[in-house]
Amino acid sequence: MATIEGELTIRDIELVYESARVSTESRAGGNHPFGAVLADKDGNILLEQENEVVSGHNDCGHAETALLIRASKKYERDFLKDCTLYTTIEPCAMCTGALYWTNVGRLVYALSEEDLLSLTGSNEENPTLNLPSRQVIDRGQKDITVVGPIKDEALAQRIVQDHIGFWD
Repeated sequence: MATIEGELTIRDIELVYESARVSTESRAGGNHPFGAVLADKDGNILLEQENEVVSGHNDCGHAETALLIRASKKYERDFLKDCTLYTTIEPCAMCTGALYWTNVGRLVYALSEEDLLSLTGSNEENPTLNLPSRQVIDRGQKDITVVGPIKDEALAQRIVQDHIGFWD
């Protein structure tokens, strides 16, 4: 089983912009600038989640992992198989593992983990793990569709704005 390369839709872009809105709210609330959105197969938003590393005093409080924990408590695995996780930045290994274990069947992200490293540098609050989500998924026993990084300059600039000055 492996990563399935997926097609990008207009609704996907809209929902990544929604995750960027959540990221902005996360930063405004004193957290790291990351946001995630879960949508059903029809593109309806089910859950959204800010990063909660700072506010929750939880180093595992990444937006994606926190959202997926909530989703696994609220929805059945069979339902989640047809859902999509939208996020501003490619999920780290921990967050990709949460995606795998909760059975969410599709991932869409804007910027890569390498892009994040260029934004955060060597900041000790975000020691980027250079392990692409596709490599994590490819080690598992499930087919998961992945779309990203998204090649959209306006979207990339929107997301980068939340990181400018944050990691200095």
